[in-house]
Amino acid sequence: MSRNLLTKHVATVLKHQKDPIKALQIFNSVKTEDGFTHNLTTYNSVIQNLANHGEFAAMEDMFTQMRSHVDNRLLEQAYIFAMKSYGRNGKIQEAVSVFERMDFYNCDPGVHSYNAIMNILVEFGYFDQAHKVYMRMKDRGIVPDVYTFTIRIKSFCRRKRSVAAVRLLNNMYAFGCEFNSVAYCTVIAGLYEEGNQADARKVFDEMLERTIFPNVVTFNKLLHTLCKKGDVVESERLFSKVLKRGLSPNVYTINIFVQGLCKTKRITEAVRMFDCAHRDSLTPDVVTFNTVIRGLCKNSKVVEAEQWLKNMINQGLEPDDFTYNTIIDGFCKLGMMENACKILNDAVFKGFKPDKFTYCSLIYGSCEDGDIDRAMGAFRDGLSKGVEPTTFMYNTLIKGLSKQGLIIQAMELMEEMPTNGCYPDIWTYNLLIDGLCKMGCVSDASILMDNALAKGFIPDIYTFNTMIDGYCKQLKMNDAIEVMNNMWDYNVPPDAITYNTVLNGLCKTSRFEDVIGTFREMVDKGFVPNVITYNSLIESLCKGRKLENAIEIFREMEKSGATPDEVSYGTLINGFCENGDVERAYELFREQNRHHISHTTPTFNIMIKGFSEKQKMDIALNLFDEMPDHGCTPDDYTFRCMIDGFCKTGDVDAGYKFLLEKIKRGFIPTLATFGQVINCLCVKHRVDEAVGIVRIMVRKDVVPDAVKAIFEADKRVVAAPKIVVEDLLRKSHITYYAYELLYDGVRDKKLLKKKVQIP
Repeated sequence: MSRNLLTKHVATVLKHQKDPIKALQIFNSVKTEDGFTHNLTTYNSVIQNLANHGEFAAMEDMFTQMRSHVDNRLLEQAYIFAMKSYGRNGKIQEAVSVFERMDFYNCDPGVHSYNAIMNILVEFGYFDQAHKVYMRMKDRGIVPDVYTFTIRIKSFCRRKRSVAAVRLLNNMYAFGCEFNSVAYCTVIAGLYEEGNQADARKVFDEMLERTIFPNVVTFNKLLHTLCKKGDVVESERLFSKVLKRGLSPNVYTINIFVQGLCKTKRITEAVRMFDCAHRDSLTPDVVTFNTVIRGLCKNSKVVEAEQWLKNMINQGLEPDDFTYNTIIDGFCKLGMMENACKILNDAVFKGFKPDKFTYCSLIYGSCEDGDIDRAMGAFRDGLSKGVEPTTFMYNTLIKGLSKQGLIIQAMELMEEMPTNGCYPDIWTYNLLIDGLCKMGCVSDASILMDNALAKGFIPDIYTFNTMIDGYCKQLKMNDAIEVMNNMWDYNVPPDAITYNTVLNGLCKTSRFEDVIGTFREMVDKGFVPNVITYNSLIESLCKGRKLENAIEIFREMEKSGATPDEVSYGTLINGFCENGDVERAYELFREQNRHHISHTTPTFNIMIKGFSEKQKMDIALNLFDEMPDHGCTPDDYTFRCMIDGFCKTGDVDAGYKFLLEKIKRGFIPTLATFGQVINCLCVKHRVDEAVGIVRIMVRKDVVPDAVKAIFEADKRVVAAPKIVVEDLLRKSHITYYAYELLYDGVRDKKLLKKKVQIP
């Protein structure tokens, strides 16, 4: 057997050996064979095997051995492979060290070595260092190749300097480099990333005009950039152009499109794309199915996702951990825990091992469902099966316990975390602080916050807002304001929620001077109040009958550029009506019309009630008639206000008419409204109509329980009106005078034959 052939055999065995330690043993044992000496080929093979399996210490030992037996000037490819291996594993410093050692060991780095280290630096965002390597390369007289330019173009694009990338692309030919599709597609992707769609299209068309056509791998990378941004329409436009020029898509192309469509919630089109893949003889893989399943689950279509799981299995594909975890998580988020457990049991039967993601989903779903026992059971089951708990898992449980008021158990769970290799984060403390505040234990929450600070945790906006809300609910405004002032010490500026909470609390404690002062301070510190802030402030001032202050804030709101909405106007209108100033409220109501801000039924009701109480029923009636023109439909309260107003003014006909109209529209008036109209009719001696209303009450089942206990129809017809009248008197809805008239009326055989017709 020739020595040459033996070298090839050894190299092949070393390269494809799955166990790196065994490969090393084979390498060492072969040295003892008579007449065999390791050469560059066998050294490269064992180095590649060790690097591919992450055995970097052994790889470095092999380099030391190789440098003693092989001419160092021949080792450039081995160094390049080592650099790329370190890069793939995120070991940037080690990759740089390999590059720097090349000179020391008399192996002059060529253009490929420089390209390798520059590409690693660019991939991990070390753009300045990559540029320094390029400058050193130029200083040493090494001529850049097309790959060098492509790496530099990628560096410019990653730094959002696509204009510089285009300039460099255009200069490539002047430096003796041919244009290629990789460089072009890198520039095009960079332009799209920066939102420069017009220039991206222009460069893409220029590439095709120069008959430079990307292969499917290069084009897929460009598609991925667009679909990741959700711009599937633009992806389809580019795809149609290259398709006409002979590009054959592969399953990865389909996967990218399906992912983009699912991301933009175009699930139906994603499914259609899936079907197209079958027609084009492209076999969808596990990634394709997983992408569709994930898209369906994100859009709450988990039952459909389960059907896709079955289709996947029927096509001979084996679901992976991602498939099962996605569907289990989808069911858990919808609260369909039985379905989630069924999928889990089936998956376990087929060899699936639940991991931390599975248990997180089960814990979350159980907590949202309010089943803390099941959540704790899932957590303990995971621990018993060797699943390493995560802080997120603990936080999910702590949140569930806190929501149920089980704050002591939640605290115990936090204490347990370090024993299982997990440590609380600021969110853990936030959840417990929130739970304590909701239980009214704000002082305990404050102590817990101090403990968090002592352990080095910096409170965030949620921490402070939770504490402030807790103090405000207990009306401890001095404490709330102190916490708000302390926020600046931790470089956490108050937000809209902070100020709105404090303003609302101050209003509840009737500290209206402080309300205005806090609002002014908020504006002075550069915070721009939003519509919600203004509306909350206006509402609070109106409740405190500080209407002039409220209108001042309202006008200030208009000047600041925050456009008042229907809530702003409605709050002020209600405030003036409550204060008896209906005319001022009516001015604002008409001003709302002029500013083209739509009215709502509640706003009309406020005005109608205001004028009804002032017994100005002509204006109230006009407002009632206006409602349909503004797209507002009168509701139960509208009719009640109209009936009340007409009865107060003695317009019995109108009150009676509105009562019947209200019943015709399907509203059931209150006993007070029925009684009001009955009283008015009785005063006018219109007993027959008053009795008719009583009989309507019986027909509409507006009767006391005593009537419902009468099962014989004949007895009910006779007894029900009398019982209703007695019930109205007992509840003070009718006068004794009306009762006497009605009592005789409901027994009058002539009136029994009369029926009130509801128009």
